[in-house]
Amino acid sequence: MKTRFYILLSLKTPQGFTDYGQYFFGNDRDVAYGLFAQLKGSADMKDNCLLHIDLMETVNELPVRIKTICCTLDELGANCKLIAREVFRLKNLKEMV
Repeated sequence: MKTRFYILLSLKTPQGFTDYGQYFFGNDRDVAYGLFAQLKGSADMKDNCLLHIDLMETVNELPVRIKTICCTLDELGANCKLIAREVFRLKNLKEMV
């Protein structure tokens, strides 16, 4: 079984946090950690934080949360743009090699 890395997007609702999106990176730990380090947001979790971005890893096919940041809507927009660009670059470079 391969370890897979992905980013999980979630937002706060009256019932708790609800997941609404995922970006998969494959099995390259350095790429996943490097990209997550570039994201805008704060590791300081506050009660008023409505948007979370989690770096996730699958271990024995079970999800494990590695890191979490809290972000604003503007930061989320910038992060999604960065993630989409990097996933596009990674997938296309892999095809060229």
